[in-house]
Amino acid sequence: MGEQPIFTTRAHVFQIDPTTKKNWVPASKQAVTVSYFYDSTRNSYRIISVDGSKVIINSTITPNMTFTKTSQKFGQWADSRANTVFGLGFASEQQLAKFAEKFQEVKEAAKLARDKSQEKMETSSNHSQESGRETPSSTQASSINGTDDEKISHVGPADALLKSENDRLKTAVEQSNTNAKKWETELQTLRESNARLVEALKESSANVETWKKQLAACKEESDHLRDKITELEAECNEANQEKERNAQLTVRVQELESELQEKEQELENLRKQAEIIPQLMEECENITQKLQAAEMKNKDLEERIETLQTDIEDSNHKQGHLKVELKKFMDILDGKIDELHEFRQGLSKLGVDN
Repeated sequence: MGEQPIFTTRAHVFQIDPTTKKNWVPASKQAVTVSYFYDSTRNSYRIISVDGSKVIINSTITPNMTFTKTSQKFGQWADSRANTVFGLGFASEQQLAKFAEKFQEVKEAAKLARDKSQEKMETSSNHSQESGRETPSSTQASSINGTDDEKISHVGPADALLKSENDRLKTAVEQSNTNAKKWETELQTLRESNARLVEALKESSANVETWKKQLAACKEESDHLRDKITELEAECNEANQEKERNAQLTVRVQELESELQEKEQELENLRKQAEIIPQLMEECENITQKLQAAEMKNKDLEERIETLQTDIEDSNHKQGHLKVELKKFMDILDGKIDELHEFRQGLSKLGVDN
């Protein structure tokens, strides 16, 4: 079957700077695919990430590895074989949590696979030791029974099968010894790498503290700058208000200048008018004399009006008296007309009788 992907996600990939062991170096320009692969043939797990045609992560997971969450969206792990530290920046906390859970599962599976391989090695070693114990007896038997050729001529099928099994176990023991030496070398290398990684982690922890202090200092400076910006905005507002006031004062000054010009014009007009005041005084005296003459005439007219009013009252009284006498005359005339009418009626009756 080969290697098969068992989990896939996307993240920004980083590697620790190999020179300083402090700063992170971006391994990808953008978020790339990061996958867990399982090799059923070797019973091993790897984390693989490819950016275009470049392999940026090829890390075989061992039981000694640990995935550490350094922030809400960032995690890292150390690979002693690659002699580096990988970092992943995720888009959300959920993606980081899922990746960390999968890392723990794969780590446990790798531990189980290692334990099973160790059990097989121990079983092979025990079989080789038993076969080693049986080898002298077979040698003794061959020396007693004759030469090897004679033994081959006398041995049965069960002895031939036992010999082939013994040879196979010897080969396995030699291979296991070779692998044990190789594993011891790798283990020593891993220990040294782990020691270096521990030092790098300690340095990174110290760097984290330094970064925290720097972040606090940056925050303080940011707060100070914000206060300064607020002060500058207030000063700008005051300057704008002062500009508005200056504009208003400029308009007011222009208005006052126009009013001053108007006042100067009025003053000039008054000066011109002051030049004709003597003439106006003479005219005023003439007008005063005319007014006095008019007042005398008014008094005469008032006296005449009073005389006329007296005459009018007398005429009104006489007219009233005439109205009374005219009313009496009209009454007498009405009586006479009635008598004449009766007389006519009497005459008409007499004419009818005759």
